[in-house]
Amino acid sequence: MIRTIRAKFIVGFFIIFSFSFLVLNQTVKEIIRTSNQKIVASDLVGMKNNSNVYVRQAFLINHFTNNKIYFGQMAEEMVSDLNHATESSVSAYTVDGVLLFSSNKSVFAGRSEDDLKQAIKGKTAYNVTYDRNKGEVLFSYPVIIDGTKVGILRFAKDFTLLYEQSGRIQNIIFYIALAIFAAAFLFSYILSRHITIPLVKLTKASTEVKNGNLNVRIQSRRKDEIGRLAVNFNDMIDRISGQISTIERDRDRLQELNDQEKRFFDNVTHELKTPLTSILGYAEMIREKGESDRQFFDKGMNHIVEESRRLHGMVLKLLEVSRRASDDHEFEQVDAGRILLDVCDSMSFRAKRYKKRIVYQADESLFVNGQPDRLRQLFINLLDNAIKYSSPQSEISAKAKLEAGLVRFIFGNPGEPIPPDQLEHLFQPFFSVGRKLKEEGSVGLGLSIAKSIVDDHGGTISLVSRDGQIMVYVEIPYFRKDGT
Repeated sequence: MIRTIRAKFIVGFFIIFSFSFLVLNQTVKEIIRTSNQKIVASDLVGMKNNSNVYVRQAFLINHFTNNKIYFGQMAEEMVSDLNHATESSVSAYTVDGVLLFSSNKSVFAGRSEDDLKQAIKGKTAYNVTYDRNKGEVLFSYPVIIDGTKVGILRFAKDFTLLYEQSGRIQNIIFYIALAIFAAAFLFSYILSRHITIPLVKLTKASTEVKNGNLNVRIQSRRKDEIGRLAVNFNDMIDRISGQISTIERDRDRLQELNDQEKRFFDNVTHELKTPLTSILGYAEMIREKGESDRQFFDKGMNHIVEESRRLHGMVLKLLEVSRRASDDHEFEQVDAGRILLDVCDSMSFRAKRYKKRIVYQADESLFVNGQPDRLRQLFINLLDNAIKYSSPQSEISAKAKLEAGLVRFIFGNPGEPIPPDQLEHLFQPFFSVGRKLKEEGSVGLGLSIAKSIVDDHGGTISLVSRDGQIMVYVEIPYFRKDGT
């Protein structure tokens, strides 16, 4: 379609310039022709007046009574004198058109006699003939003396110089006009290309976009409307690409959430099914045997109690994971450092069971706007994970300090390296990296609960595995006593 537009531009300009050139050329020709006619007519009028003065003087001097006879007698002398006076060939005729004398018969021979016929009728007439910038005029008029027509004078005057000059002028104007219109047409052609080439690029680019290629861009340094159009096109493609990227990310995220939901459901089902199956098996066996086997009865009841407690704890953790905002407890000013010290002190006994120890340190007055019970649960979960999954006989560190308006908690313990691609998934419910030291009864909810608590307190939590150390960083906004 753009090629058609370009062709229309070219054809339109060609027609306009060609028509204008032809009109101008014809107008110039007509102006020159009219001007030449005026010059010829003016010259002929002057020649006629001068000739009449000469003839009248000749008749007045001799006082001839028969003017027609005298005109015939003096024809030779009159023609000769007028030939020199007018620098033209001259012929004298009777009133009936009979030749009396001619200064150059060959000039009049074979030429049109329309002007002579008009003179016989008593009219003044002339006839112009020209060929290849060579022009001659035959001019005839009746000679009238005292109201009587006594004869006819006929002149043959050469106007070649006039027509040569007008021809040169016409040629100069023709070539100048041709050059001007050629330059204008060339400029118009270049202008049409200047306009249509970006449109061609825009059409190709839009076709690429239609076919799904969003990497296409239009390079343009122009500052006019077309350049702005190219910039707008590129901006439009960038926005479309951004929107598509956002949609793709949302799609992938939605797919990931769907996968997480399915994995969560499968894990919950599996984790609940195992203890329930065990409880049901022991209960049925106890119902069948009763107390006949006291040892088996005690073993079964203990197992049922332990599995029931594990189920109870699991359900509580699931409820904690599902709650993203706590409406049950109000937030208050809490000294998080003191809570951490209390939890570390109480968890030291659990660490000793695993032949490990907790080293802790906390600055004073580390106030945050939070919920004491949930912060205590946060620290318990993180220390419990560190105890269970750290290397044997290792040292677990816990620190709390104020940095840049944030209360920062750092938990560290030596442990098996965690692949980088799995670090970001550790805070998802039931996620497991296939730990060899996974404790019986753990269902992978500790870090998920920790993240939920930190999120509710407006903080951040991250886990780093580097150089044989597992580090957990928690940052919660500092809360001054004045409420800021």
